[in-house]
Amino acid sequence: MTIKKKTIAIWSIVASMLFLSSALPSAYGLDFPMNSTVEIDSDATALAASTNPLDSAQALYGSINLAATSVGAVFSSDLALVSSISASVEMARTPNGAKQVAEIILTEEYGFGESQFACLDSLWTRESHWNYKAHNYSSGAHGIAQALPAEKMSVVGTDWRTNPVTQIRWGIRYITMRYDTPCKAWSFFKSRNYY
Repeated sequence: MTIKKKTIAIWSIVASMLFLSSALPSAYGLDFPMNSTVEIDSDATALAASTNPLDSAQALYGSINLAATSVGAVFSSDLALVSSISASVEMARTPNGAKQVAEIILTEEYGFGESQFACLDSLWTRESHWNYKAHNYSSGAHGIAQALPAEKMSVVGTDWRTNPVTQIRWGIRYITMRYDTPCKAWSFFKSRNYY
């Protein structure tokens, strides 16, 4: 009875890993394909796998260390990437977490330093208080960067309504395209009360 429970537990873990590995990691979260199929062979090896998955893995792969192979390494790195992206999105749902994510993106992807982040912090604190749910009902501006119209953020990701990382990425992209730096955007904002 305990062997059967262990087998079921192992297969549920494998099924979960297969589901996660089918996700397409993007900078904005997880995108799952609309349809996926998994084909299971009904040969003797597959039947052996259902009775004792550890023995069947040994029979299929011998003494190969899957984690050391390129397939195993890619699978492991993909899972790590998916986990990292998910953690960033969840962290950015709070104002302090959103600031941390924005600072990482600003420094690692755009090469800006602390002074530029300080300007970005001032700008978005005034605009939304780093709240990804912030919405101006009179103008329609939405999100951390207060995009107007809000639908503009869809160029970065279709999940802009609910994903703070999408909003942050769009906001930084907008600032660098229009003003070059966050400090120039902040200066413009201080003189006109919009950017």
